[in-house]
Amino acid sequence: MEIVRGLSIATFVLLMGGQGLKANEPQPAGQTDGVATENRFGVLVMAHGGSPQWNEGVMQSLAPLQNQYPVEVAFGMADAYSLQQAVNRLESHGVTDIGVVRLFISGESWYERTRQILGMEPGAPARINADAHSMHHDGGSHGMRMEFWQVESQARFAMTQDGLADAREMADVLFARAQRLSQNPKQEDVVVLAHGPGDDAENQRWIDKISARAQRLREEGGYHDVFVTTLREDWPEKREAAQQELRAYIAASENSGRQVLVIPYRVHGFGPYEDVLAGLDYQTDGTGLVPHPAVTRWVESQAALLRSDSPVLSNVMQ
Repeated sequence: MEIVRGLSIATFVLLMGGQGLKANEPQPAGQTDGVATENRFGVLVMAHGGSPQWNEGVMQSLAPLQNQYPVEVAFGMADAYSLQQAVNRLESHGVTDIGVVRLFISGESWYERTRQILGMEPGAPARINADAHSMHHDGGSHGMRMEFWQVESQARFAMTQDGLADAREMADVLFARAQRLSQNPKQEDVVVLAHGPGDDAENQRWIDKISARAQRLREEGGYHDVFVTTLREDWPEKREAAQQELRAYIAASENSGRQVLVIPYRVHGFGPYEDVLAGLDYQTDGTGLVPHPAVTRWVESQAALLRSDSPVLSNVMQ
């Protein structure tokens, strides 16, 4: 696992509210709701965001971390506005060193863009007009804000390259999801289905990494087969081929008399898969990776790694 660091410096901090874990009233540096923060370390979790249920699932997974660190969430696809809000809230609690954990499936998602927004590498312009944020976008996706400028902060940032596809802890989630659905493993095929990117090489990396997370299903589950694939949802031509392959696999299992268990390798929920699989016989509970304690453990381990790697905080680690 590679950790990257950076320094973002600006002349002032813009305080404002926004999405994230519920912010408390600002307290003096070194004290946040009884949690020792003498090291002034906080955690910023990036997550795509979605419906209220989607967001609440993420919040539930992160809540236990608040006993250890100030934690804030920036929803969106590396949106500068959301990141600025989360950074402001952390700094209002006296945080000077921020560990960034990205709750995306792929660690490649928005990686360079995030580094630029946080000032960890050049590329993001200065914010021109803070009062016009609601009118300034750079062509966001799915109707989501996607502003691109460098956050205004004097905090030091550290960020890992990992996503949930890299997290060994997710093997426990997949195993638990399949066990809950399973009736007769020897007569069941498990489909682990993820969103997937457009680039072919990157898509194969998704499949390879998620396949590694599914290895426990193969070794301990006793299932007839485990099939890992992606739908490549945002690229129509590639999605069509992926969808045909997926439906053909499930139909073949059904024709052979086996039951198919579909487990979404998504942060939360079942996405568009109900429509995609219409007319096919399969079992699912529609639950993604959250909520599950393994996701909490992964975020916790990422945060601890970032804290221990901080050149400023290493001398106060116990």
